[in-house]
Amino acid sequence: MVEDGVLISTSPATGAEAGRVPVAGADAVAAAVERARTAGAWWAALGFDGRKVRLLRWRALFAERLEELAELTHLETGKPVADAVVEASAAIEHTDWAARNARRVLGPRRTRTRLLLPEHAGHLEYQPYGVVGVIGPWNYPILTPLGPISGALAGGNAVVLKPSEYTPVVGQWLVDTFAEVVPEQPVLQAVHGLGDVGALLCRSGVGKIAFTGSTATAKKVMATCAETLTPVLIEAGGKDALIVDADADVNAAAEAAVWGAMTNAGQTCIGIERAYAVAPVYDAFVAAVVAKAGRLRVGEEIGPITMPAQLDVVRRHIGDALATGGRAVLGGADAVQPPHVAPTVLVDVPEDSAAIREETFGPTLTITRVADADEAVAKANALPYGLGGAVFGKANAVRIARRLRTGMVAVNSTLSFVGMATLPFGGVGDSGFGRIHGEDGLREFTVPKAITVRRAPSLLPAMTFERTPAQVRRIVKTLKLLYGRRP
Repeated sequence: MVEDGVLISTSPATGAEAGRVPVAGADAVAAAVERARTAGAWWAALGFDGRKVRLLRWRALFAERLEELAELTHLETGKPVADAVVEASAAIEHTDWAARNARRVLGPRRTRTRLLLPEHAGHLEYQPYGVVGVIGPWNYPILTPLGPISGALAGGNAVVLKPSEYTPVVGQWLVDTFAEVVPEQPVLQAVHGLGDVGALLCRSGVGKIAFTGSTATAKKVMATCAETLTPVLIEAGGKDALIVDADADVNAAAEAAVWGAMTNAGQTCIGIERAYAVAPVYDAFVAAVVAKAGRLRVGEEIGPITMPAQLDVVRRHIGDALATGGRAVLGGADAVQPPHVAPTVLVDVPEDSAAIREETFGPTLTITRVADADEAVAKANALPYGLGGAVFGKANAVRIARRLRTGMVAVNSTLSFVGMATLPFGGVGDSGFGRIHGEDGLREFTVPKAITVRRAPSLLPAMTFERTPAQVRRIVKTLKLLYGRRP
């Protein structure tokens, strides 16, 4: 809610006020970016070691005040405190890894010289964009923005964060705590408001935008950034699938399916929303999922739906599934009780229903019987989304995982790739492009720069008007000797 130029954040569970932040206008966004340019130059000049020390101090502050951050996240999102602790712990891990590995991944290096240009030395370095804008989501207000923030900061950029209007206080907490360990310059700032503030940030002249949110909004962000050819990283929606093969540990698969589908009340971009179980284990898998999900308590393990409009989406998806022949083996038509949704498991849902094809973002799971893994892969890959996924099995699980058209897959677990700091995170298709986390996530926020340095006169002087016919003949002869043999 915006009142007199102030954004008021409230708990979706209780309505209690979580905090207030000023709404930024065009002048405030422009001023923040201008301050960031100066701060970014100072930050980059610290070098890898100077930035590492400060980022590790920030990481330590996270750990020291973990309970405070978890309670604030619980207040503003409604998610259970334990889930907020898990989210914060992953953010700590990614910040630590980025700080410790930035020099190794991004530091200047020599490249090998090929025989055609032996007189030149090749050098490669990764230079910061200067200022990176980060537009964060509300469902994981610590971990998700910390991915691009930590990568951008480790790479030498200043960052301007636009948190979701549903979680501005957690976003401001990140900015304020960074200022405690880096008081010299405003290297990390926040601008608050609704979608129009995000558009202002896109048009502000930052070097790059990292966006996390729905596919529909991602397209608007891309269109706005295209006005100034500002590069973007997009982490958009998903409709992730879990495949249960015939030799899977059914009980473990059910446990992971319930966690992947129901954690954070299903409000997870990499959440499991579809499951495909092969016929021999289908009945046992459904029974195990229903038993485990049925033990989850609304208001305890299952928190509220943070964004009120999402309740209508969840209600529509459940209703459409039931109207087109699906059955609710847990939950069902009465599952939506604002602000909560009770765990719901649907079977026999047609593949063309909204519950199968559209992102639900609630604690629901469809389970479909398939003949074999080939059919499961075909159905999993049938949607334009391609964020994450999971496979349970033994003999062929990794081979099945490689066939999924996604950016990430977990084998015999769900969601685990988000916590592994050494791996890139991102999707394909309607789930976006670009990567955060890992080495690719560090390079994402820098510009590779190639430099050649002449070391000696040219043996094969191709790039000069002073070359002679004899030298051209020598070039032709050399090329045939080097590359003329067919394998």
